[in-house]
Amino acid sequence: MNLVVELRRYTLHPGARDTLIELFEREFVTGQEAVGIRVGGRFRDLDDPDRFVWLRAFPSMAERRRALEAFYYGPVWREHRDAANATMVDSDDVLLLRGPGFALPADRRELRATVCHPCEPAAFDTYAARYLGPEHALHRTEHAENDFPALPVRTGEDVRVWFGPVEAPPPWPVQQLRLEPVTG
Repeated sequence: MNLVVELRRYTLHPGARDTLIELFEREFVTGQEAVGIRVGGRFRDLDDPDRFVWLRAFPSMAERRRALEAFYYGPVWREHRDAANATMVDSDDVLLLRGPGFALPADRRELRATVCHPCEPAAFDTYAARYLGPEHALHRTEHAENDFPALPVRTGEDVRVWFGPVEAPPPWPVQQLRLEPVTG
């Protein structure tokens, strides 16, 4: 299935990550799922103690807008937004992607996510065909306009994101994320 996926990376105030995770797990997972948002993996960034990373998915851009409006103008966010926002320095580091979504295997204690900026899309496709399988859950930038501007997304870049190790690193600029799953 080809979903609209947000890869969200929040920079938090020092020491606030566990506070946000507890609130997120208690209120925001079920609150978002109740309006049709698929909440995916939630992670501690192992290389940055003040970073929280998570994914969510939607069947389409139209469903994304509908679901985001329902959640962010709804009672769960209204009740808990001040507490959540008090933990955050920045919540605008968001990649809007297209792909299969990603379900973390239950036995994983650490996950590697790669954000790649390929200079040559055709060459990347050759690389992906050789080194990336379905288990990597390859995602590509969704270039549709962000129709919920209250939540900014990064624009002006073309990225590929996948999960798990690969046999050969790509020859383009990459950012590696070492992530530890949050258990709900």
